Amino acid sequence: MKTRILLALLFAGLGTYAQNTTDQYFKLTRNGFKEKNAYETTAFVEKYFRVPGNTGFNASIHYVESILKKAGFVEQKQNEFEAPLTYRIEKRSMKNNTWEPVDANIDIVGESKPLISYKTNRNMIPINCGSTPTGGVTAEVVFLEKTSPADLEKIDLKGKIVFSENHPSRLLQLATKAGAIGVLGYSMPKYTQPEIHQTSIQFGSMKANSEVWTLLLSYAAKEKLKATCLKGTTKLKVNIQTKIYTSKELTIVANVKGSIKPDERFVFSAHVQEPGANDNASGVGTLAEMARLTAELYQAKKITPLRTLTFLWGDEIVSTKRYITEDTAHAKGIMWGMSLDMVGEDTKKTGGSFLIEKMPDPSAIWTRGTDKHTEWGAGDVGEKDLFPHYFNDFIFDICKTQGKFANWTVNYNPFEGGSDHTPFLQNKIPGLLMWHFTDVFYHTDNDRIDKVSPTEMKNVGVSGLTAAYALISADQNTGIATVAQVKTDGLARLKTEFELSKKAIADGKPAAAEKHIIEVWSKWYVDALATINKMPVNAETTKVGSTIKVATNELEQQTKVYLEELR
Repeated sequence: MKTRILLALLFAGLGTYAQNTTDQYFKLTRNGFKEKNAYETTAFVEKYFRVPGNTGFNASIHYVESILKKAGFVEQKQNEFEAPLTYRIEKRSMKNNTWEPVDANIDIVGESKPLISYKTNRNMIPINCGSTPTGGVTAEVVFLEKTSPADLEKIDLKGKIVFSENHPSRLLQLATKAGAIGVLGYSMPKYTQPEIHQTSIQFGSMKANSEVWTLLLSYAAKEKLKATCLKGTTKLKVNIQTKIYTSKELTIVANVKGSIKPDERFVFSAHVQEPGANDNASGVGTLAEMARLTAELYQAKKITPLRTLTFLWGDEIVSTKRYITEDTAHAKGIMWGMSLDMVGEDTKKTGGSFLIEKMPDPSAIWTRGTDKHTEWGAGDVGEKDLFPHYFNDFIFDICKTQGKFANWTVNYNPFEGGSDHTPFLQNKIPGLLMWHFTDVFYHTDNDRIDKVSPTEMKNVGVSGLTAAYALISADQNTGIATVAQVKTDGLARLKTEFELSKKAIADGKPAAAEKHIIEVWSKWYVDALATINKMPVNAETTKVGSTIKVATNELEQQTKVYLEELR
């Protein structure tokens, strides 16, 4: 009894200490993060259709470089710790040529206004599409309705343009074999609400070095062309201009050196490629301002990182994976990874919500209650894939604190994958994603700067930096407070799952299966608590270990109570 009372008092006292520390970081980040800077960087980046190695991608990298240099980062010459603030641009030869769009136009012969134009729909040209001959081409268009492959072989497509209501890549091989000169197609998922947002086109790609060009249509353009074709023979004039050339792939990495354990680090990653404003110019802009502010606070001696903080901008998944795997000794020191992807949405315009995508926990297997997957869809997660760690609850609670302060809506979703957090997880490193979904303008050419909120970027930046500052300088008190936090979150989750299982059994579900869900959740949180031992920079974690034991016992005892009641 004495031990429990003393530890309870210790939890309370150290919880206040840790809260004060977090409050201090919140004050610094809230006062120092300039959303105007983040917005201006986002506006610069979103002007370009960004593919690794092309003009827009490289201009974005160098724009970030200018921000870093102005903030006080110096270019790395020999190693990343030769100065407290360093950056480097990595240049690599590309296996394939880079690509960029220049212009495109589709005109229905005999009509004064274009069917669709690059000026209003820059996603109409798929990545890797070549150019038409100078001046464009004029040809008859063949509208393919519900026609089987066998029937298509009977249609004369030589020298013609093929049009269908499917993605053009599906018909590319057939069109090439039949001697067609081009393919027009359409591909918009339901969540983009194409009947409402009729001018949107999601960007796509096609096979490189193809003899046949392809173009994508908006809902409005598709419907107009379809109606015209159904009236009779239709001719189109198509003009496409693109550039395809050799280039170098660029990645930029900046470091704020830790004073005690520089080889241990927190890594932020934001990908540059993709043509949208929210996806992912907003991630680039937010992370650039986070790096600038960190340099300012470091030089003013307002923060003293004990571990290293790293900022990375590059090609989605590719650059992050390479950063982790190219140097195995380097990878061992990465303790946390965070992806900033689509973090600036004006949710009133996009319909999306700010989300933290959790590392695989049991909600990715048993998604029920208030848990739900996004339109992106669930991944194939089994019990062997679960990743118990305090990082989930630590970040979510930091974001909820900022949400309460700024009247900012914060939600989460079970693990789905698909962004820069996945390379961390694949290499057994805790990794989370900050993002927004479901967004009606996702991947479309209507994802422009008018859909970006500077305030949203500030909330993300403040939350991310506050969490990172706390972790890279975590001490024993931070660890003990985190134990208390994770225990509380774990007990709340067990209670929720117990109520859901009780109802499921009442509705006829097998009790054994429901008890198993409770057991898996309990084990996940017990294992997550154990990971807090490695949080403090100081190796002396005896008190952290003691509090973990007490918290673990409380979780296990509550689990037994719930399992007994589920009989």
